[in-house]
Amino acid sequence: MEQVQFTEENIRKLFGFEDAEGEPIERLRQYYFKNDSFEEVLSDLPLRLLVGHKGVGKSALFKVAMNEQQSQGHLTILIRPDDIAEIGEKHDTLLISINKWKFGLTSIITEKVLAQFGVSDDSFKGKIIQYGMKVTKLISDMAKPYLDEKVDFAPGKRLLVENFLKTEKVIVYLDDLDRGWQNRKEGVVMISALLNAIRDLSSINPGLSFKVSLRSDVYAAIRFEDESSDKFSGSVTWHAYSLHEIYVMLVMRVMSFLGQSINEENLKKMDQRKLSYFLEPIMDINFKGNGKWENAPIHNVILSLIRKRPRDIVKLCSLAARKARKDGARKITSAHWESVFEEFSQGVIHDTIVEYKTELADIERLIFGMKPSGKTKEASEVFNFQTAELKLKINKIIDRGAFRYANGKTASAQDLAQFLFKINFLTAWKRLDDGRIQRKYFEENNYLSSSFVDFGYNWEVHLAYRWALQPDTLEHILSRFSIVA
Repeated sequence: MEQVQFTEENIRKLFGFEDAEGEPIERLRQYYFKNDSFEEVLSDLPLRLLVGHKGVGKSALFKVAMNEQQSQGHLTILIRPDDIAEIGEKHDTLLISINKWKFGLTSIITEKVLAQFGVSDDSFKGKIIQYGMKVTKLISDMAKPYLDEKVDFAPGKRLLVENFLKTEKVIVYLDDLDRGWQNRKEGVVMISALLNAIRDLSSINPGLSFKVSLRSDVYAAIRFEDESSDKFSGSVTWHAYSLHEIYVMLVMRVMSFLGQSINEENLKKMDQRKLSYFLEPIMDINFKGNGKWENAPIHNVILSLIRKRPRDIVKLCSLAARKARKDGARKITSAHWESVFEEFSQGVIHDTIVEYKTELADIERLIFGMKPSGKTKEASEVFNFQTAELKLKINKIIDRGAFRYANGKTASAQDLAQFLFKINFLTAWKRLDDGRIQRKYFEENNYLSSSFVDFGYNWEVHLAYRWALQPDTLEHILSRFSIVA
Protein backbone atom coordinates (compact mmCIF):
# COMPACT_ATOMS: atom_id res chain seq x y z
CA MET A 1 0.00 0.00 0.00
CA GLU A 2 1.36 3.42 -0.99
CA GLN A 3 2.13 5.59 2.02
CA VAL A 4 -0.01 8.65 2.64
CA GLN A 5 1.45 12.10 2.16
CA PHE A 6 0.15 14.53 4.76
CA THR A 7 -0.60 17.39 2.41
CA GLU A 8 -3.18 19.88 3.62
CA GLU A 9 -5.65 18.46 1.09
CA ASN A 10 -5.10 14.90 2.30
CA ILE A 11 -5.38 15.92 5.93
CA ARG A 12 -8.81 17.41 5.20
CA LYS A 13 -9.83 14.28 3.29
CA LEU A 14 -8.51 11.99 6.02
CA PHE A 15 -9.88 13.66 9.11
CA GLY A 16 -12.57 15.96 7.79
CA PHE A 17 -13.45 19.58 8.43
CA GLU A 18 -14.04 21.00 11.89
CA ASP A 19 -17.35 22.39 10.64
CA ALA A 20 -19.81 20.41 8.53
CA GLU A 21 -20.48 23.42 6.29
CA GLY A 22 -17.03 23.08 4.71
CA GLU A 23 -17.25 19.32 4.10
CA PRO A 24 -18.36 18.25 0.59
CA ILE A 25 -21.53 16.19 1.01
CA GLU A 26 -20.13 13.33 -1.10
CA ARG A 27 -17.14 12.94 1.25
CA LEU A 28 -19.25 13.42 4.37
CA ARG A 29 -21.59 10.60 3.39
CA GLN A 30 -18.67 8.21 2.86
CA TYR A 31 -17.83 8.08 6.55
CA TYR A 32 -20.88 9.54 8.29
CA PHE A 33 -21.86 7.47 11.30
CA LYS A 34 -25.64 7.26 11.78
CA ASN A 35 -26.54 6.77 15.41
CA ASP A 36 -30.05 6.68 16.88
CA SER A 37 -30.35 10.47 16.63
CA PHE A 38 -30.33 10.30 12.85
CA GLU A 39 -33.45 8.17 12.54
CA GLU A 40 -35.26 10.24 15.15
CA VAL A 41 -34.57 13.45 13.22
CA LEU A 42 -35.82 11.86 9.99
CA SER A 43 -39.12 10.84 11.59
CA ASP A 44 -42.20 12.32 9.92
CA LEU A 45 -43.31 14.51 12.84
CA PRO A 46 -44.19 18.22 13.03
CA LEU A 47 -41.17 19.08 15.20
CA ARG A 48 -37.85 17.52 16.14
CA LEU A 49 -35.42 19.42 18.36
CA LEU A 50 -31.84 18.20 17.97
CA VAL A 51 -30.02 19.15 21.18
CA GLY A 52 -26.31 18.72 21.82
CA HIS A 53 -23.04 20.49 22.55
CA LYS A 54 -21.28 22.62 19.98
CA GLY A 55 -18.92 20.44 17.94
CA VAL A 56 -20.88 17.23 18.52
CA GLY A 57 -22.05 17.06 14.89
CA LYS A 58 -25.54 18.61 14.76
CA SER A 59 -24.86 20.45 11.49
CA ALA A 60 -23.30 17.33 9.95
CA LEU A 61 -26.40 15.32 10.85
CA PHE A 62 -28.66 17.95 9.28
CA LYS A 63 -26.52 18.10 6.15
CA VAL A 64 -26.65 14.33 5.61
CA ALA A 65 -30.34 14.10 6.54
CA MET A 66 -31.28 16.86 4.09
CA ASN A 67 -29.29 15.24 1.32
CA GLU A 68 -30.93 11.89 1.99
CA GLN A 69 -34.43 13.35 2.01
CA GLN A 70 -33.79 15.36 -1.15
CA SER A 71 -32.61 12.20 -2.92
CA GLN A 72 -35.95 10.63 -1.95
CA GLY A 73 -37.83 13.47 -3.64
CA HIS A 74 -38.76 15.45 -0.50
CA LEU A 75 -38.80 19.24 -0.61
CA THR A 76 -36.38 20.53 2.04
CA ILE A 77 -35.09 24.00 2.86
CA LEU A 78 -32.38 25.20 5.25
CA ILE A 79 -32.76 28.34 7.38
CA ARG A 80 -29.58 29.74 8.89
CA PRO A 81 -28.76 32.77 11.10
CA ASP A 82 -28.35 35.20 8.20
CA ASP A 83 -31.89 34.39 7.04
CA ILE A 84 -33.48 35.39 10.34
CA ALA A 85 -31.15 38.23 11.38
CA GLU A 86 -33.92 40.85 11.29
CA ILE A 87 -36.49 38.64 13.03
CA GLY A 88 -34.13 37.89 15.88
CA GLU A 89 -33.11 41.49 16.57
CA LYS A 90 -35.42 42.40 19.47
CA HIS A 91 -37.66 40.30 21.70
CA ASP A 92 -39.51 41.86 24.62
CA THR A 93 -42.67 39.87 25.34
CA LEU A 94 -43.33 36.25 24.43
CA LEU A 95 -46.68 36.75 22.65
CA ILE A 96 -45.44 39.61 20.45
CA SER A 97 -42.30 37.65 19.60
CA ILE A 98 -44.28 34.52 18.68
CA ASN A 99 -46.32 36.49 16.13
CA LYS A 100 -43.14 38.12 14.83
CA TRP A 101 -41.56 34.70 14.30
CA LYS A 102 -44.68 33.23 12.66
CA PHE A 103 -44.85 36.05 10.12
CA GLY A 104 -41.11 36.03 9.49
CA LEU A 105 -40.83 32.24 9.10
CA THR A 106 -43.83 32.15 6.76
CA SER A 107 -42.12 34.75 4.56
CA ILE A 108 -38.72 33.00 4.59
CA ILE A 109 -40.17 29.53 3.89
CA THR A 110 -42.32 30.80 1.03
CA GLU A 111 -39.41 32.70 -0.53
CA LYS A 112 -37.01 29.76 -0.27
CA VAL A 113 -39.49 27.23 -1.67
CA LEU A 114 -40.42 29.45 -4.60
CA ALA A 115 -36.71 29.97 -5.28
CA GLN A 116 -36.30 26.18 -5.46
CA PHE A 117 -39.15 26.10 -7.98
CA GLY A 118 -37.36 28.75 -10.02
CA VAL A 119 -40.23 31.18 -9.42
CA SER A 120 -39.33 34.82 -8.73
CA ASP A 121 -42.41 36.59 -7.39
CA ASP A 122 -42.37 38.55 -4.12
CA SER A 123 -46.08 39.43 -4.24
CA PHE A 124 -46.58 36.72 -1.59
CA LYS A 125 -45.36 39.15 1.08
CA GLY A 126 -48.61 41.09 0.89
CA LYS A 127 -50.69 37.93 1.24
CA ILE A 128 -49.25 36.38 4.41
CA ILE A 129 -51.82 37.91 6.79
CA GLN A 130 -54.61 37.20 4.32
CA TYR A 131 -53.68 33.51 4.31
CA GLY A 132 -53.51 33.38 8.10
CA MET A 133 -49.95 31.94 8.07
CA LYS A 134 -51.10 28.95 6.00
CA VAL A 135 -47.75 28.81 4.29
CA THR A 136 -48.25 25.59 2.30
CA LYS A 137 -51.54 26.91 0.88
CA LEU A 138 -49.86 30.21 0.02
CA ILE A 139 -47.00 28.46 -1.80
CA SER A 140 -49.45 26.20 -3.63
CA ASP A 141 -51.53 29.12 -4.89
CA MET A 142 -48.40 31.02 -5.92
CA ALA A 143 -47.01 28.05 -7.88
CA LYS A 144 -50.14 26.78 -9.68
CA PRO A 145 -50.36 29.56 -12.29
CA TYR A 146 -46.85 28.83 -13.46
CA LEU A 147 -47.82 25.27 -14.33
CA ASP A 148 -51.02 26.42 -16.01
CA GLU A 149 -49.07 28.90 -18.12
CA LYS A 150 -46.74 26.12 -19.27
CA VAL A 151 -43.70 27.99 -18.08
CA ASP A 152 -40.46 26.52 -19.39
CA PHE A 153 -39.05 25.29 -16.07
CA ALA A 154 -35.45 24.27 -15.65
CA PRO A 155 -34.88 20.48 -15.76
CA GLY A 156 -36.42 18.83 -12.73
CA LYS A 157 -38.15 21.99 -11.48
CA ARG A 158 -41.56 21.17 -12.97
CA LEU A 159 -41.52 17.73 -11.32
CA LEU A 160 -40.58 19.37 -8.00
CA VAL A 161 -43.56 21.73 -8.28
CA GLU A 162 -45.94 18.95 -9.33
CA ASN A 163 -44.86 16.77 -6.40
CA PHE A 164 -45.37 19.62 -3.97
CA LEU A 165 -48.86 20.37 -5.29
CA LYS A 166 -49.77 16.73 -4.66
CA THR A 167 -48.42 16.59 -1.09
CA GLU A 168 -48.12 20.23 0.06
CA LYS A 169 -45.23 18.99 2.22
CA VAL A 170 -42.13 21.00 3.15
CA ILE A 171 -39.37 19.93 5.56
CA VAL A 172 -37.71 22.95 7.18
CA TYR A 173 -34.27 22.67 8.82
CA LEU A 174 -33.20 25.48 11.16
CA ASP A 175 -29.52 25.20 12.07
CA ASP A 176 -27.11 27.23 14.21
CA LEU A 177 -29.80 29.74 15.19
CA ASP A 178 -28.31 30.05 18.69
CA ARG A 179 -25.07 31.50 17.31
CA GLY A 180 -24.06 34.36 19.60
CA TRP A 181 -26.94 33.57 21.95
CA GLN A 182 -26.77 35.14 25.41
CA ASN A 183 -28.35 33.69 28.52
CA ARG A 184 -30.40 36.73 29.43
CA LYS A 185 -34.15 37.41 29.36
CA GLU A 186 -34.24 38.58 25.75
CA GLY A 187 -32.27 35.54 24.54
CA VAL A 188 -34.58 33.14 26.36
CA VAL A 189 -37.67 34.90 24.97
CA MET A 190 -36.23 34.75 21.44
CA ILE A 191 -35.72 30.98 21.42
CA SER A 192 -38.93 30.25 23.36
CA ALA A 193 -40.93 32.38 20.94
CA LEU A 194 -39.31 30.65 17.96
CA LEU A 195 -40.24 27.19 19.26
CA ASN A 196 -43.80 28.25 20.08
CA ALA A 197 -44.17 29.84 16.63
CA ILE A 198 -43.01 26.61 15.00
CA ARG A 199 -45.57 24.62 16.99
CA ASP A 200 -48.32 26.98 15.81
CA LEU A 201 -47.20 26.92 12.17
CA SER A 202 -46.96 23.13 12.06
CA SER A 203 -50.43 22.92 13.63
CA ILE A 204 -52.12 25.03 10.95
CA ASN A 205 -49.96 23.55 8.15
CA PRO A 206 -50.22 19.72 8.35
CA GLY A 207 -47.61 19.26 5.63
CA LEU A 208 -45.03 21.46 7.33
CA SER A 209 -42.41 19.84 9.57
CA PHE A 210 -39.49 21.47 11.37
CA LYS A 211 -36.06 20.19 12.42
CA VAL A 212 -34.30 22.59 14.80
CA SER A 213 -30.80 22.30 16.29
CA LEU A 214 -29.96 23.85 19.66
CA ARG A 215 -26.92 23.74 21.91
CA SER A 216 -27.56 21.76 25.08
CA ASP A 217 -26.89 24.73 27.36
CA VAL A 218 -29.37 26.87 25.42
CA TYR A 219 -32.06 24.23 25.70
CA ALA A 220 -31.35 23.79 29.43
CA ALA A 221 -31.79 27.54 29.96
CA ILE A 222 -35.09 27.55 28.04
CA ARG A 223 -36.40 24.60 30.04
CA PHE A 224 -35.47 26.36 33.29
CA GLU A 225 -36.87 29.80 32.45
CA ASP A 226 -39.90 29.10 30.24
CA GLU A 227 -42.83 27.38 31.93
CA SER A 228 -44.39 26.56 28.54
CA SER A 229 -41.32 24.60 27.39
CA ASP A 230 -42.86 21.32 28.54
CA LYS A 231 -45.04 21.54 25.42
CA PHE A 232 -42.07 20.74 23.17
CA SER A 233 -39.91 18.71 25.55
CA GLY A 234 -41.35 15.52 24.02
CA SER A 235 -39.94 16.52 20.63
CA VAL A 236 -36.30 16.55 21.80
CA THR A 237 -33.62 14.29 20.37
CA TRP A 238 -30.44 14.41 22.47
CA HIS A 239 -27.50 14.15 20.09
CA ALA A 240 -24.27 12.76 21.48
CA TYR A 241 -21.72 10.19 20.37
CA SER A 242 -20.00 7.74 22.66
CA LEU A 243 -16.21 7.72 22.56
CA HIS A 244 -16.38 4.37 20.81
CA GLU A 245 -18.65 5.76 18.09
CA ILE A 246 -16.31 8.69 17.52
CA TYR A 247 -13.38 6.29 17.17
CA VAL A 248 -15.36 4.19 14.68
CA MET A 249 -16.03 7.38 12.72
CA LEU A 250 -12.29 8.12 12.61
CA VAL A 251 -11.59 4.60 11.35
CA MET A 252 -14.31 4.96 8.68
CA ARG A 253 -12.76 8.22 7.51
CA VAL A 254 -9.33 6.64 7.11
CA MET A 255 -10.66 3.47 5.48
CA SER A 256 -12.75 5.40 2.96
CA PHE A 257 -9.78 7.64 2.14
CA LEU A 258 -7.67 4.52 1.48
CA GLY A 259 -10.40 3.06 -0.74
CA GLN A 260 -11.18 0.16 1.61
CA SER A 261 -14.67 -1.31 1.85
CA ILE A 262 -16.57 -0.46 5.05
CA ASN A 263 -19.02 -2.55 7.01
CA GLU A 264 -20.31 -0.09 9.60
CA GLU A 265 -22.10 -2.67 11.72
CA ASN A 266 -18.99 -4.86 12.01
CA LEU A 267 -16.86 -1.87 12.96
CA LYS A 268 -19.29 -0.82 15.70
CA LYS A 269 -18.99 -4.28 17.30
CA MET A 270 -15.20 -4.38 17.10
CA ASP A 271 -13.10 -3.51 20.15
CA GLN A 272 -10.94 -0.42 19.93
CA ARG A 273 -7.63 -2.31 19.92
CA LYS A 274 -8.69 -4.12 16.73
CA LEU A 275 -10.08 -0.92 15.23
CA SER A 276 -6.67 0.68 15.66
CA TYR A 277 -5.11 -1.71 13.13
CA PHE A 278 -7.09 0.06 10.39
CA LEU A 279 -5.23 3.24 11.36
CA GLU A 280 -1.77 1.66 11.15
CA PRO A 281 -1.10 2.96 7.60
CA ILE A 282 -1.11 6.53 8.93
CA MET A 283 -0.09 6.32 12.61
CA ASP A 284 1.72 4.20 15.19
CA ILE A 285 -0.89 2.27 17.15
CA ASN A 286 1.06 2.30 20.42
CA PHE A 287 2.06 5.44 22.25
CA LYS A 288 5.72 5.43 23.25
CA GLY A 289 5.37 8.05 25.93
CA ASN A 290 6.63 8.20 29.49
CA GLY A 291 5.23 7.34 32.88
CA LYS A 292 1.66 6.07 33.00
CA TRP A 293 1.24 6.62 29.25
CA GLU A 294 4.16 4.41 28.23
CA ASN A 295 3.15 1.85 25.55
CA ALA A 296 -0.50 2.85 25.89
CA PRO A 297 -2.76 1.85 22.97
CA ILE A 298 -3.25 4.85 20.72
CA HIS A 299 -7.04 4.75 21.07
CA ASN A 300 -6.70 5.34 24.83
CA VAL A 301 -4.52 8.37 24.22
CA ILE A 302 -6.77 9.93 21.58
CA LEU A 303 -10.05 9.25 23.36
CA SER A 304 -8.71 10.56 26.68
CA LEU A 305 -8.13 13.96 25.11
CA ILE A 306 -11.43 14.52 23.30
CA ARG A 307 -14.65 15.68 24.96
CA LYS A 308 -17.08 13.34 23.18
CA ARG A 309 -17.07 15.79 20.29
CA PRO A 310 -16.14 14.71 16.75
CA ARG A 311 -14.73 18.19 16.20
CA ASP A 312 -12.07 17.53 18.86
CA ILE A 313 -10.77 14.41 17.13
CA VAL A 314 -10.60 16.29 13.82
CA LYS A 315 -8.58 19.06 15.46
CA LEU A 316 -6.24 16.71 17.35
CA CYS A 317 -5.48 14.39 14.44
CA SER A 318 -5.04 17.28 11.99
CA LEU A 319 -2.51 18.99 14.28
CA ALA A 320 -0.51 15.77 14.64
CA ALA A 321 -0.57 15.12 10.89
CA ARG A 322 0.77 18.62 10.19
CA LYS A 323 3.65 17.98 12.60
CA ALA A 324 4.37 14.72 10.76
CA ARG A 325 4.45 16.62 7.46
CA LYS A 326 6.95 19.13 8.82
CA ASP A 327 9.18 16.23 9.85
CA GLY A 328 8.85 14.63 6.41
CA ALA A 329 7.21 11.59 8.04
CA ARG A 330 4.56 9.36 6.43
CA LYS A 331 3.20 8.22 9.80
CA ILE A 332 2.07 10.06 12.92
CA THR A 333 4.36 9.00 15.78
CA SER A 334 4.28 9.48 19.54
CA ALA A 335 6.62 12.45 19.18
CA HIS A 336 4.11 14.16 16.89
CA TRP A 337 1.26 13.60 19.33
CA GLU A 338 3.34 14.88 22.25
CA SER A 339 4.32 18.00 20.33
CA VAL A 340 0.68 19.06 19.80
CA PHE A 341 -0.92 18.24 23.17
CA GLU A 342 -0.38 21.71 24.59
CA GLU A 343 -1.43 23.44 21.35
CA PHE A 344 -4.57 21.30 21.22
CA SER A 345 -5.35 22.10 24.86
CA GLN A 346 -4.86 25.82 24.28
CA GLY A 347 -7.17 25.60 21.27
CA VAL A 348 -9.85 23.87 23.35
CA ILE A 349 -9.65 26.61 25.99
CA HIS A 350 -9.75 29.35 23.33
CA ASP A 351 -12.79 27.80 21.64
CA THR A 352 -14.55 27.42 25.00
CA ILE A 353 -13.91 31.07 25.91
CA VAL A 354 -15.19 32.28 22.54
CA GLU A 355 -18.26 30.03 22.76
CA TYR A 356 -19.36 31.06 26.23
CA LYS A 357 -18.03 34.59 26.84
CA THR A 358 -21.41 36.04 25.79
CA GLU A 359 -22.89 34.24 28.79
CA LEU A 360 -20.07 34.84 31.27
CA ALA A 361 -17.79 37.66 30.17
CA ASP A 362 -15.10 36.78 32.73
CA ILE A 363 -14.92 33.09 31.74
CA GLU A 364 -11.18 33.29 30.99
CA ARG A 365 -10.41 34.30 34.58
CA LEU A 366 -12.55 31.44 35.87
CA ILE A 367 -10.89 28.79 33.70
CA PHE A 368 -7.33 29.88 34.39
CA GLY A 369 -8.21 30.31 38.05
CA MET A 370 -8.63 26.52 38.12
CA LYS A 371 -4.86 26.06 37.65
CA PRO A 372 -3.24 23.92 40.33
CA SER A 373 -2.03 25.92 43.30
CA GLY A 374 1.62 25.90 44.29
CA LYS A 375 0.75 24.03 47.48
CA THR A 376 -0.69 21.03 45.68
CA LYS A 377 1.58 18.00 45.96
CA GLU A 378 -0.13 14.83 44.83
CA ALA A 379 -1.24 14.21 41.25
CA SER A 380 -4.57 12.90 42.48
CA GLU A 381 -5.25 16.27 44.13
CA VAL A 382 -4.41 18.48 41.19
CA PHE A 383 -7.49 18.25 39.03
CA ASN A 384 -9.87 16.09 41.09
CA PHE A 385 -12.31 17.49 43.62
CA GLN A 386 -15.02 16.42 45.97
CA THR A 387 -17.98 18.81 45.81
CA ALA A 388 -16.89 20.69 48.95
CA GLU A 389 -13.31 20.98 47.63
CA LEU A 390 -14.56 22.27 44.28
CA LYS A 391 -16.65 24.98 45.93
CA LEU A 392 -13.69 25.96 48.10
CA LYS A 393 -11.47 26.25 45.02
CA ILE A 394 -14.04 28.39 43.19
CA ASN A 395 -14.68 30.59 46.24
CA LYS A 396 -10.96 31.42 46.31
CA ILE A 397 -11.28 32.58 42.68
CA ILE A 398 -14.38 34.63 43.56
CA ASP A 399 -12.43 36.30 46.39
CA ARG A 400 -10.34 37.99 43.68
CA GLY A 401 -13.47 39.42 42.05
CA ALA A 402 -17.14 38.53 41.62
CA PHE A 403 -18.49 36.89 38.47
CA ARG A 404 -21.67 38.12 36.78
CA TYR A 405 -23.66 36.47 34.02
CA ALA A 406 -24.90 38.38 30.99
CA ASN A 407 -28.34 38.58 32.62
CA GLY A 408 -26.81 40.57 35.51
CA LYS A 409 -27.00 37.78 38.09
CA THR A 410 -24.03 37.43 40.41
CA ALA A 411 -22.70 33.87 40.26
CA SER A 412 -22.18 31.85 43.43
CA ALA A 413 -19.61 29.06 43.72
CA GLN A 414 -22.42 26.57 43.09
CA ASP A 415 -23.49 28.48 39.97
CA LEU A 416 -19.94 28.50 38.62
CA ALA A 417 -19.51 24.79 39.34
CA GLN A 418 -22.65 24.14 37.30
CA PHE A 419 -21.31 26.40 34.56
CA LEU A 420 -17.95 24.56 34.40
CA PHE A 421 -19.84 21.26 34.21
CA LYS A 422 -22.09 22.60 31.46
CA ILE A 423 -19.17 23.68 29.25
CA ASN A 424 -17.48 20.26 29.69
CA PHE A 425 -14.56 21.76 31.59
CA LEU A 426 -15.59 19.48 34.45
CA THR A 427 -16.84 15.91 34.22
CA ALA A 428 -18.60 14.06 37.03
CA TRP A 429 -17.27 10.70 38.19
CA LYS A 430 -17.69 8.10 40.87
CA ARG A 431 -16.36 4.62 41.54
CA LEU A 432 -18.97 1.86 41.21
CA ASP A 433 -19.28 -1.15 43.48
CA ASP A 434 -17.42 -3.34 40.97
CA GLY A 435 -14.43 -0.96 40.97
CA ARG A 436 -15.13 0.63 37.57
CA ILE A 437 -15.20 4.41 37.25
CA GLN A 438 -18.40 5.90 35.86
CA ARG A 439 -18.08 9.29 34.14
CA LYS A 440 -20.92 11.65 33.25
CA TYR A 441 -21.03 14.65 30.95
CA PHE A 442 -23.47 17.56 31.25
CA GLU A 443 -25.60 16.45 28.32
CA GLU A 444 -26.03 13.02 29.88
CA ASN A 445 -27.47 14.42 33.11
CA ASN A 446 -27.52 18.17 33.58
CA TYR A 447 -28.91 17.90 37.10
CA LEU A 448 -25.86 16.22 38.66
CA SER A 449 -24.56 19.55 39.95
CA SER A 450 -27.93 20.63 41.36
CA SER A 451 -27.63 22.50 44.64
CA PHE A 452 -30.61 20.61 45.99
CA VAL A 453 -29.37 17.02 45.68
CA ASP A 454 -26.01 15.38 46.37
CA PHE A 455 -25.66 12.59 43.81
CA GLY A 456 -22.39 11.32 45.29
CA TYR A 457 -20.21 12.32 42.31
CA ASN A 458 -16.75 13.83 42.40
CA TRP A 459 -15.47 16.27 39.79
CA GLU A 460 -12.40 16.33 37.56
CA VAL A 461 -11.04 18.80 35.04
CA HIS A 462 -11.21 17.18 31.62
CA LEU A 463 -7.80 16.15 30.30
CA ALA A 464 -8.30 18.30 27.17
CA TYR A 465 -7.82 21.39 29.35
CA ARG A 466 -5.04 20.17 31.63
CA TRP A 467 -2.07 20.63 29.31
CA ALA A 468 -2.65 24.39 29.08
CA LEU A 469 -3.35 24.72 32.81
CA GLN A 470 -0.55 22.54 34.21
CA PRO A 471 2.70 24.53 34.43
CA ASP A 472 4.92 21.43 34.63
CA THR A 473 6.91 20.00 31.74
CA LEU A 474 5.35 17.48 29.38
CA GLU A 475 7.39 14.65 30.87
CA HIS A 476 6.15 15.49 34.35
CA ILE A 477 2.52 15.49 33.19
CA LEU A 478 2.88 12.11 31.48
CA SER A 479 4.40 10.60 34.57
CA ARG A 480 1.66 11.86 36.86
CA PHE A 481 -1.66 11.55 35.03
CA SER A 482 -3.42 8.34 34.14
CA ILE A 483 -5.28 7.95 30.88
CA VAL A 484 -8.95 8.48 31.57
CA ALA A 485 -10.73 7.13 28.47
